[in-house]
Amino acid sequence: MAARPAIWQLQFFRPARLGKRSVRKYATTTSNSPAQTWPHQSQFGNIHDDQVARLAAQPLHSLALADLVRHGRPPLSAEALFASANFILSLLPIRLAHRIQALRNLPFIVVSNPHIARIYNNYVHSLSTLLPYQERRITNLQDEIQFTEVMADLVQTHSNTIPILARGFLECRKYISAGDVTRFLDEHLRTRIGTRLIAEQHIALHLSSQPHNRGVSTPQEPGHSSYIGVIDTALRPAEIIRDCEAFVGEICELKYGVRPTVVINGQQDTSLTHVPTHLEYIITELLKNAFRATVENGKEKEPVVITIAASNNPDTPSASSATKSFHSGTHLLDVASIPGITIRIRDRGGGISPEVLPSIWAYSFTTFADDDVREMGNNSNTGTANGNTDALNAISGAGGDASSLAGLGYGLPLGRAYAEHFGGGIQVQSLWGWGTDVYLELKGLALQPVVVPEVLRREHNLTQDELENLAAQAVLG
Repeated sequence: MAARPAIWQLQFFRPARLGKRSVRKYATTTSNSPAQTWPHQSQFGNIHDDQVARLAAQPLHSLALADLVRHGRPPLSAEALFASANFILSLLPIRLAHRIQALRNLPFIVVSNPHIARIYNNYVHSLSTLLPYQERRITNLQDEIQFTEVMADLVQTHSNTIPILARGFLECRKYISAGDVTRFLDEHLRTRIGTRLIAEQHIALHLSSQPHNRGVSTPQEPGHSSYIGVIDTALRPAEIIRDCEAFVGEICELKYGVRPTVVINGQQDTSLTHVPTHLEYIITELLKNAFRATVENGKEKEPVVITIAASNNPDTPSASSATKSFHSGTHLLDVASIPGITIRIRDRGGGISPEVLPSIWAYSFTTFADDDVREMGNNSNTGTANGNTDALNAISGAGGDASSLAGLGYGLPLGRAYAEHFGGGIQVQSLWGWGTDVYLELKGLALQPVVVPEVLRREHNLTQDELENLAAQAVLG
């Protein structure tokens, strides 16, 4: 199997995902700034404190999958691309300002750390490039092209945020408590998931539409891809699981000389609308834990059993009222929340000890042993009394090496953050001395064509052919 990029960059091999080459193609600059001492005045742009305070005072928009597919299936018209860009402009400056404010609220000595200062400067740089666009609406192709370049720059600039932050907090561990680090990282990484996804979605929509290449504002004939940007509307979890099994199996065999088998049962043909890279990251981390525990417990001949079950009943009372209609260009979609799926991963790895179980969701905890960390090239002081080491050592010392089965020390908490971002979650049930069951719940969307009312047809003077074309482009799948 071909070598994969660093896990934390969430770059997996999916047919229609946004790859690093696509980002670099449209990136204007990449931030390689030198360290700043107290970085309120960034070298990247002049942003007044009152601008940050005003934006940070506004509430964060709770991002939903419906927001990301509201503009329809590519190729989009120019008007739909403009709507996508303007929607992003209503969200990203506020999100960036919230992170800048959170970094400013850290202790002075922590923000003075060169690694954390670099992250601060990256956020200031990104916000300074977005503010000029916020003062006007994007209404022409040239502005949309330039804005897409800004989005690519943002994605590239923040690609290594996690290991850089981890290194900074590792160096400042004497000046900030583990609880404060966990709270900051949890909020920061959850916000970053949405911020990066918003930017990558517009870039993917831009690349799959590009009406500027044709000089017209009407989209091409819709293709057969199940993707809307980076969202797969026919995502099959069973296929993702098999891909991740092959990847993790190679790591396991390299480290231990053996690999457990995976048995998938349940509703294997189930599909849903979701983000493939998110599911790939979650499954990869969960399988790494299951494989490692199974082999180290001497049960490598026992299969890891994965059960897929489609949810039949919504567990949220507002599900029936969550239906939304979106109209953009020639796309008219009815988007309604559906229950989604539950995936159970069961292993015979001996379970998790009661002493360890309360700590598995903390970024400051990992089951790395000292030898594991030294294997990954970390020369920091890693020893602890119980043989465990801080997760920050693992993250910052990994250096992009995804070959260690021990993980990067933040797989479970970050995986849970990905699952919870769109209303799902992860639950762990451990039977100490026997094995562990992990339940992954994912929420999806049902996307259906809308019957266009007669009054709407008359109002817009639509012909029968135009109505049929509208319905055809609205059908997803």
